[in-house]
Amino acid sequence: MRRHFCILFLAGFFAAAFFIMGTGAAGAVSDTQAAGPAVKKASGQLDFLHQTLKEIRSLKQRGHYLEASNKYALVLDKVRLSTKDRKKLTQEYEKLNTQLLFSRTITPNTILYTVTEGDSLYTIAKKNGTTAALIRRMNSLTKDTIYPGMKLKVVTGRFFVRVDKSQNTLRLFLEETPIKTYSVATGRDNSTPTGEFIIKDKLKDPTWYKSGAVIEPGSPDNHLGTRWLGFDMAGYGIHGTTEPHLIGKQVSHGCVRMRNEDVEELYDVLPMGAKTAITD
Repeated sequence: MRRHFCILFLAGFFAAAFFIMGTGAAGAVSDTQAAGPAVKKASGQLDFLHQTLKEIRSLKQRGHYLEASNKYALVLDKVRLSTKDRKKLTQEYEKLNTQLLFSRTITPNTILYTVTEGDSLYTIAKKNGTTAALIRRMNSLTKDTIYPGMKLKVVTGRFFVRVDKSQNTLRLFLEETPIKTYSVATGRDNSTPTGEFIIKDKLKDPTWYKSGAVIEPGSPDNHLGTRWLGFDMAGYGIHGTTEPHLIGKQVSHGCVRMRNEDVEELYDVLPMGAKTAITD
């Protein structure tokens, strides 16, 4: 009877903790049926989870997004969560990290760069291994004009992506920090190659050369969409699509397809030479 009471108490306490954050995630810690030390450990995790989620909510309300991001990382690392609850918290964590990336907030792997005489967005980007487009996005610039003494947020860390063919997802990282997970389409009949690749070339509004035919940009028959990020493996890469309803399926000729708005964002973020890992 006492053991049943403990189980019900812990389950109720956990549900209350997630209700505070509005996540509705019941069952994050599943090993509550053991007695003694195991129950104490589970109870301790629930206390930690309850307190940390309250802190995250408070930090976000006060606009302290970097601190909130660090707290999310702590929860995801320390607390045993159900698959459903881990996915939900990971989505919240990545959404916050995306917001931080495209903001003026200085975070790990970014600096506040002071423009000097002779600088341009392109020379600054090349010097720091990033892209001029990302510098524009992060600093809300509407044109390329900059002047000495101007302060710009610049990424100094390295971006890379992981494509999971089994889930049809592409996950963007800045060093070890997950930034965003995109839904993608991969190759039918397992035709998307696995392994590690680098981004070798980038094209806006690419022309598609298909079996001797030349399909111009903007044509509904041009399945490359609005952007091309080519791998160091001829004929393969990441690109947009004219068939967004097929995203999430294994339907391509072997490339990784993204919605045009997603690939345009990724195109701005990834510099030449960025690494891509593809797994089954």
